[in-house]
Amino acid sequence: MAFGGETIDNLGVIRPFPAVSMITGLFANALGWRRVDREAHQRLQDRIVFAARIDREPAGGVRMTDFQTAQLGASDRGWTTRGQPEGRAGGANTYNAPHLRYRDYYADMRVTVALRLEPADDAPTLDELSAALQEPKRPLFIGRKPCLPSVPLFGGFVEGDTALGALLAWPLADGSADGSYRLLWPERESVDGITAARTYMLTDQRNWVSGLHGGGRWVCEGATL
Repeated sequence: MAFGGETIDNLGVIRPFPAVSMITGLFANALGWRRVDREAHQRLQDRIVFAARIDREPAGGVRMTDFQTAQLGASDRGWTTRGQPEGRAGGANTYNAPHLRYRDYYADMRVTVALRLEPADDAPTLDELSAALQEPKRPLFIGRKPCLPSVPLFGGFVEGDTALGALLAWPLADGSADGSYRLLWPERESVDGITAARTYMLTDQRNWVSGLHGGGRWVCEGATL
C-alpha cells in the first residue's frame, strides 16, 4: 500500500497513515464518480472524520522503493471499466521524454480506519459508502493502482463517542502482533487513557476544485499501551 505524502520532484514519498484526500478518492472511485465531479469530492472530504490504527507494521519495518520509467504517446489509450478506451491529454512537449520516478510502498501492512461523516444525513451516507465498498463501481486500490487490497475493505459498523473511541472498540486484525499499536486521530477526537506523543498540523487535504493539495488539520499521533 502507499499512503502518499508531499511529492518532491519525482520522489513519491509515503506516510504511515492514510490521508483524508486518499480516503475521499477511494470512496469516490467506489461510487463511480469521475474527477470532473469536483464539488462532490470536496463536500465528501469536508465531512470525513477518521482515526487510524496500524494493526500490522510493514514487512521488515521498512518501506520499499520502486524505480519507474515509462514513455507514453499522445495516441496511447487506456482501458476503462466503462467499456470505452480513454485517450490522453496534454501538449506536444508532454510526450517528448520518458517519465522517471521513484515511488515508495509498504508491504504486508494492515491499517484499520474508523470514520464518521459530519453531517451524517447528507448524501452519501455511511450506509451508501459501505455498500459502495462492498460492490464498487470500479476496481479499488490503496493509494496507487498496483496496490490492490487483499481482503474486503469494509469491516462493519461500530459505535463510539469519538472516532478514536470507535477505533479502539474494533478488534485487531488477524495476524496482528502483540504489543502496542500506532494511532492517528483528530486533535478533538481524543479519549482517556491514550496520550498523544505529538500533535501537529497535517497537510493531507486536497482542494478538489483546483486539483491541488493544500490546507491542513490538527492531528495527534500516539500508541496503545
